[in-house]
Amino acid sequence: MQYGICHLSITPVRVSADHTSEMTTQLLYGDHFKVLEHRKDWSRIRIAYDQYEGWVDNKQFTLVSAEAYGELDKARPSKIATDLVSFCSTGNNVLIPVVLGSSLQHLSLLDHTYEGKCVSGIQEKDKLINTALLFLNAPYLWGGKTPFGIDCSGLAQMVYKINGHTLARNAADQAGQGEALSFIEESEAGDLAFFDNSEGIIDHVGLVMKNNYVIHAHGKVRIDRLDHTGIFNTETGRYTHKLRVIKKII
Repeated sequence: MQYGICHLSITPVRVSADHTSEMTTQLLYGDHFKVLEHRKDWSRIRIAYDQYEGWVDNKQFTLVSAEAYGELDKARPSKIATDLVSFCSTGNNVLIPVVLGSSLQHLSLLDHTYEGKCVSGIQEKDKLINTALLFLNAPYLWGGKTPFGIDCSGLAQMVYKINGHTLARNAADQAGQGEALSFIEESEAGDLAFFDNSEGIIDHVGLVMKNNYVIHAHGKVRIDRLDHTGIFNTETGRYTHKLRVIKKII
């Protein structure tokens, strides 16, 4: 078994070993993973944080030892970058951009230094919405996890990650976590609202806010009204998503 770490700011993880293949998620700087299959130009990996699998370009990560991987795994919840964009410096004084939500527990391993803002450990639940607001107006991007492009489940996952909690990558898998609430009135800011399509498949998630609002990624990260029916867009005057369940994760 081989192991790796992302040493670049943002690296696509794809369905197959091809640059034209669908991107289903991203590695951010500092994400570590197992290499399940290694080919000449591509590797199939399993990300340590959420066990998500996909293909990455071999030029976009650094191999590490099994011992180093184990140390990184024990460091979770880890130190996380909280600046929208900051930089780390390599031993050769080369700057690497570091985006919001990147992991920083590996700096000594790669001989990098970081002087931006960060947070470590488990944060209080009331921090979740303030974190989500850092992504406000980020454009929707399938598989994205950054303020420069993010999808609905990526938003939920990154908000929880920054605050020291672990969520699955996809909305349907996230809906399997936590405790279901019977009524919307029982929810608190930071709980997750899940929405399904016409076939009953959960395909959307947002973070509940106070006073019957929800922040979610739909075209962009936006704030809309939330009620027992679902998400109501006041700009278009119609419901965009049908509510399935609200889950209390923490």
